[in-house]
Amino acid sequence: MGMPTARVEFWTALLRGWQGKCPRCGTSGLFGSYLKMRSHCPACNLPLEPYRADDAPAYFTILVVGHVIVPLVLVLERYGDNPPLWFHALLWLPLSVLLALYLLPHIKGTVIALLWAHRIPAPKPTTGGVDSSA
Repeated sequence: MGMPTARVEFWTALLRGWQGKCPRCGTSGLFGSYLKMRSHCPACNLPLEPYRADDAPAYFTILVVGHVIVPLVLVLERYGDNPPLWFHALLWLPLSVLLALYLLPHIKGTVIALLWAHRIPAPKPTTGGVDSSA
């Protein structure tokens, strides 16, 4: 067996997740590619598969992007002498996409770290209600 690992402070784990690092050791990357989570940490061998973020990162990313972009659109509309719609499309669509692409892996790493910190693994799949003992 290995030596027991030291308990990681909650906010340290979340910061490591935001940075895309393992919430336990903070040395290895959490993702193998842009959003593809590794099955385990190569440095400390922490199993990462039980901590599935599912749709939470997309939800929180949309929430944050909407709360950043919409006020900026309204400010520009109010004080920008009513710019045409093509100007809004040219400005806000790329900005929204870039902000979402930047935030999504950070938020996903934070959600995974939050699940790990609170020891909330994904539920084990069931057999679909079929009783195999009959």
